[in-house]
Amino acid sequence: MAVDVRIPTVGESITTGTIAKWHQANGATVQQGDTLLTLETDKVSNDLEAESAGVLQILVDEGEEVDIGAVVATIDPVTAGDASAPSNEVEKPAAVPAPSQEPAGSEDNVSVSPTVRKFAQDQGVDLTKVEGTGRKGFITKADVEVALNLAKKGEGTRELTGFKKPVIEPKGSESRFTRKKMSPLRRKIATHLVNAQQSAAILTTFNECDMTAVMGMRKSLQEAFKVKYGIKLGFMSFFIKAVVEALKSVPSVNGRIDGDDMILNHYYDIGVAVGTERGLIVPVLRDCDQKNFAEIEQGIIDYANKAREGKIEFSDLQGGVFTISNGGVYGSMLSTPILNPPQSGILGMHTIQQRPVALNGEVVIRPMMYLALSYDHRIVDGKEAVTFLVRLKECIEEPTRLLVEV
Repeated sequence: MAVDVRIPTVGESITTGTIAKWHQANGATVQQGDTLLTLETDKVSNDLEAESAGVLQILVDEGEEVDIGAVVATIDPVTAGDASAPSNEVEKPAAVPAPSQEPAGSEDNVSVSPTVRKFAQDQGVDLTKVEGTGRKGFITKADVEVALNLAKKGEGTRELTGFKKPVIEPKGSESRFTRKKMSPLRRKIATHLVNAQQSAAILTTFNECDMTAVMGMRKSLQEAFKVKYGIKLGFMSFFIKAVVEALKSVPSVNGRIDGDDMILNHYYDIGVAVGTERGLIVPVLRDCDQKNFAEIEQGIIDYANKAREGKIEFSDLQGGVFTISNGGVYGSMLSTPILNPPQSGILGMHTIQQRPVALNGEVVIRPMMYLALSYDHRIVDGKEAVTFLVRLKECIEEPTRLLVEV
């Protein structure tokens, strides 16, 4: 009896996902524990493994969005003595029988996933007139797209067999733009940012800091740091420790609004924005006030590796009290970062530039960085925001303060 391959629950509040990649071909023989597919959700990516050995029959194409719990494939068990057991080579798809000349009937009786059914409805395709090439005539998204391609023969407005409504394709549109469905993560980011703008009174204040002392300390200690800890000393650990000191000095920035209540946090879990191929994620470094520089740097490296491999977990992204975003690595000179709700503050770091500054009555060239603090004005006053940045600036320009916490 065939075993269904279902999309598992991957996290609270996650109801759908997209099949980012099939790691096995349709008709391939798989073993228990083999990776079948990568599921991409609006928060994390997960690999789904085969629960039994057998022949894989894929029902849902790569790139389609599916509901949690949906059946996306089946595995037909193969016994050891079954001489007809297929190899790992891809089977040629069976010939699709000619469509019946009888009335197609209701779309409710068509074998198709809810996602493909909605796609067909949005495009005006009559599923009863589409030939399914999937298992037992299952209609895939590719089958619907084949029907849609028929509309591209000719110009202007056409009424084609299999369509409930006219399909309008401007002449030459294929060469002028590309339409691509947003990934779940990108849709989540878009929704999150719009909600942040609409639900908080966001204001940004700026300052700048002289990076001479930090750069000098980093250079002088780099070799010893690498020998002792096996990793490099970066700038981010300095800024995370400086943010902790600034949060201690201005507790309101380490707070949030919950209904009519104001909640002040007494812990320092700092989120660090990380850019990935899928989009921006913000993993959280826990208890940064209790970590040393090496532990912070190692934590950043671990998250970067997990993000690159698509192994970030839902729990890695929860519970931060403040966020740091370093646009300077991409060359950004100045920006106004958007809050990461329900947090009340986010720090924007920017590129380091050699600029002329006045020092002791003289103009000198120093490595300078602009800092931007976006905050929720409902809970943080302007004076507190400025005080926060001034304290941060002090800790960066005199990093020895971080050692004695003054």
